[in-house]
Amino acid sequence: MSDAVVELHSAAGDAGPVRYPWKMGMGQKNQQFVPGTLVVPKGSTVAFPNLDNVRHSIYSFSKPARFTIELYGRDQTRSQAFPIVASVKLGCNIHDRMRGYIRVSDTPFADKTDHNGYVTLTGVPAGPARVTVWHPQLRGADNESTSALSVTGGAQAHKLKVTLR
Repeated sequence: MSDAVVELHSAAGDAGPVRYPWKMGMGQKNQQFVPGTLVVPKGSTVAFPNLDNVRHSIYSFSKPARFTIELYGRDQTRSQAFPIVASVKLGCNIHDRMRGYIRVSDTPFADKTDHNGYVTLTGVPAGPARVTVWHPQLRGADNESTSALSVTGGAQAHKLKVTLR
């Protein structure tokens, strides 16, 4: 499944500040959130540029991150801080079918799956770890599935199969 967020928490710890190589931004284009799912580190501020010819108003009623961004037009940008680890569901007050998701994470080992359902996490230290998979359609508490695994040294790849129910 594409756009599932995979987070790995190593028992060895996550040294240093959490940073990801992609932009901390989610635009509105063709009356959709782009990207539809965004992974950001805890404490990030996310930019919401409006790339449409219509106005948008963004909201979240997710308990850990409730907010509303009032109407704004094309070529305008608003931003919102995300100070806590959470899964945030977004909508537009003007366009009911618009949905977007932000996963706020506290580990440097996080990304979302590609169109084939694969993800590569690099630099993970060897030893015990906990992997969490999040997707809005995943059944379970908070749309998550968590498993324990052991990461071995070297450049080995680990496969973990998660089935949506």
